[in-house]
Amino acid sequence: MNYQYPMDETWSTEEIIDVVNFFSLIEKAYEKRVNREEVLALYRRFKQIVPSKSEEKKLFSQFQEASGYSSYQVVKQARETNESSIRM
Repeated sequence: MNYQYPMDETWSTEEIIDVVNFFSLIEKAYEKRVNREEVLALYRRFKQIVPSKSEEKKLFSQFQEASGYSSYQVVKQARETNESSIRM
């Protein structure tokens, strides 16, 4: 990993950790299987930190540009599948 996660300097340490955990799980979804419920739970926490849809899109775009991984597609698959785990 030769890139940084998108961050907001106004977030608390706990919020930064939660956002990093979310983006880390997105990476794992592309590299191996991840628990669907964990994806949804971390996304719900992400939305508490970033309630604005436009800010979410901006952060997702920055992350995808840096990593090549689509957060949107992972969350979408987690919402649409009935499987207990997902893999991109």
